[in-house]
Amino acid sequence: MLNKLLVCLTGMPGAGKSTIAEGLKPKGYEIINLGNAVREEAKKRNLDPTRENLGKLMLELRENNGAGAIAELAKPIIESSNANVLLIDGVRSNDEIQVLRKLGTVKLLAIHASTDTRFNFLQKRGRSDDPQTKEHFNERDDRELGVGVSNSIALSDFAISNIGLTKDELIKKSYDIIQRWVE
Repeated sequence: MLNKLLVCLTGMPGAGKSTIAEGLKPKGYEIINLGNAVREEAKKRNLDPTRENLGKLMLELRENNGAGAIAELAKPIIESSNANVLLIDGVRSNDEIQVLRKLGTVKLLAIHASTDTRFNFLQKRGRSDDPQTKEHFNERDDRELGVGVSNSIALSDFAISNIGLTKDELIKKSYDIIQRWVE
């Protein structure tokens, strides 16, 4: 077992996980985004990073390589990191958590936000796979729930309600929680 603290950010799409990760980067945390691992795999396969392609690829990787497949993609990065604390952005299942537990001490931080808050945020975020219609948003939520994100949220060590918080308040709350885990 490596002596690393893996702070896993979990939550529904658009809840604020990447906002936290980006906001904590200046504090010296190394960030590993599991969605980016899928985007990298899509690039290797010459797939356009569309909502449809990335969604299908995520499901295909899990089907072919097991439910922890996305965490497996990040394993070499985690193992080669010299950081003592890594933020793993986008943990979606208990199987991914099991993969990560073999690499360090795992703490799960769940981020909650209302459906409207998440939809509005995703519309503005600008990633190639972000839903622009309520129908696409609901499809994505269903896919995420289908791979088990609700279980990782339910098993979290701590949860933050990202309702009515400013970006700075969300980042500060997260930082304070993680600092308690570090100490």
